[in-house]
Amino acid sequence: MRTPRAEENYRSRVARVVAAIVADPMAEHRLEDLARLAHFSPFHFHRVYSSIAGETVAATVRRVRLARATQLLEEGHQSVTQVAMEVGYDSPQAFSRAFGHFTGQSPREFQQQMQHMAPDAGATQALVRIVERPAQQVQALRHQGPLSTIPHTHRRLRAYAGDRVMSTWLGVSCGEGPNPDDYRYYAAAASPEPWPAHVKLETLDLPGGRYALHCLAGPYARINAAINALYARWLPGSGYEPDDRPMLEHYLNSPRQVSQAELRTDLLIPIRSAGVP
Repeated sequence: MRTPRAEENYRSRVARVVAAIVADPMAEHRLEDLARLAHFSPFHFHRVYSSIAGETVAATVRRVRLARATQLLEEGHQSVTQVAMEVGYDSPQAFSRAFGHFTGQSPREFQQQMQHMAPDAGATQALVRIVERPAQQVQALRHQGPLSTIPHTHRRLRAYAGDRVMSTWLGVSCGEGPNPDDYRYYAAAASPEPWPAHVKLETLDLPGGRYALHCLAGPYARINAAINALYARWLPGSGYEPDDRPMLEHYLNSPRQVSQAELRTDLLIPIRSAGVP
């Protein structure tokens, strides 16, 4: 049985591997090279990686490449065929099958949805709602390391939670701006039950207020593309501007309960009326 210190050491070493895959998703990423990077023997590396990351190395590479595809499709500068080739698929048909399995949508449907996320688009009413959210106190685990390993932080929080009843699961993004050192991300949850005394969590008081809400259907790897589309296409013509409160990801279900395509996440961008200080 690994001790907490050994667990942190293993997570740090696996995080280096994930960061290397994210930095160059189209590289070959041989198991032997990744094992060497993490300072594990190739014989044990695959099992250790799967236990920490919750998926195989091959699944991580496929997920990162398809996540890159969502970004390229959201940007809208390339055709589906060009995106397929850029992320390593030999044909648009093979890419469409993989993308559909990953997101629950075809690449073209996804691209059209992102393009329609604008205030004058006919589908906007269904894509973005303005909501008032009350203040809330949550217990949170601050993410350490590259952003690509955020799922590990959420897995740690779920492990700490055990069988406790949770009323809310959130991702909390704070301090976005020109200085990357100011950025903070937390895995957070609210529960009517007390947490174990030995678990070191931060208490966050999330302020209430007005949010632009988009309910994202599909894998968490689509979150960044959807947020980029909200900021780039919806916000400029909406009559609103970003407020200084944290941005929230409200997880409505879990990969433990449903397939990747059936995941639902409310993306909540804090807003205020444009021109209001």
